[in-house]
Amino acid sequence: MIYSSIKSTFKLRNYPTVIKDAVEFFKKTNFEQFSDGEYEISGRDVFFQVRDIMTKPIEQCKPEVHRKYIDVQFLHRGKEHIGVVSDTGDNIVDENLLEERDLLFYKDVKYETFINMKEGDFCVFFPSDVHRPGCEREGQSMIRKIVYKIRVDLLDRV
Repeated sequence: MIYSSIKSTFKLRNYPTVIKDAVEFFKKTNFEQFSDGEYEISGRDVFFQVRDIMTKPIEQCKPEVHRKYIDVQFLHRGKEHIGVVSDTGDNIVDENLLEERDLLFYKDVKYETFINMKEGDFCVFFPSDVHRPGCEREGQSMIRKIVYKIRVDLLDRV
């Protein structure tokens, strides 16, 4: 997992190319021009989702993982908590949508840490990272987040 901000002074050259591309995309794109939905960048290899959502209490958000895609979640507007923990393989599956949507929900996870996301922040979640996005921070609020999806085998192309 990577947590940073598009405002960070950290040199992007230290990231894998596909992650650098995502961060540059966040920096240069006017997301106000997009409506809620999904948009392809490079077919199904790289695409992004614009999501306008209301944050919810932590207990109403399910921990999730993806196996085929890396999630780069960028908070364009608002504030949220995102839970994160390594996938130990011993979590109880709540709902398996891997075939249809590359999405696996767990009932709960142990030793979860929460990240305080603010506008401009992004997190990179790999298939080994359980994450619980969309959790309220200081009460419910409307957020706009961009979920940039990268097919995991593209990491091998550096």
